[in-house]
Amino acid sequence: MSGASDRAEASGPPNWILHHPAYQQMKDLEVADSAQVHAAFLVYMDLTEVRQWKEVSCVKSPELQLVLLEAKEKEGGPVQSVLPLPVHRSLNHRSIRHVLDRGFPMLLCAVASDSTLVYQRMTDGLVTPDPPAGSFQDMGRRQHRKRRQKQH
Repeated sequence: MSGASDRAEASGPPNWILHHPAYQQMKDLEVADSAQVHAAFLVYMDLTEVRQWKEVSCVKSPELQLVLLEAKEKEGGPVQSVLPLPVHRSLNHRSIRHVLDRGFPMLLCAVASDSTLVYQRMTDGLVTPDPPAGSFQDMGRRQHRKRRQKQH
């Protein structure tokens, strides 16, 4: 082996993330928070490679100094804004309002230090939850509690 290849192996493999075209594009947006850029890249990879979302792109929010993702869950579906945030970064109503005012449905994605991703759909105002699917039956928990109290 040559001395150059020995040195390359000793220093370890190159960090492929730094050379990925999507990561380079996010870096070109010149967002100061490198942890948020890294979080945006992890979410980008999840949306494109795991969830198979379509037309995933990154945009800069100048007001928030963040990388936002825009994507479609399905071909022909509506564009959604995705706000990737490291879990240590705080979030306020103003930030959420800026993203919602873009006019697209919004997903907040919390990115943990171990690369765990948690998505939460954000809405403009309160939304009534969907009714339970299938038949729903009360399991009589109150009666069981009453019986237990009588036994004591």
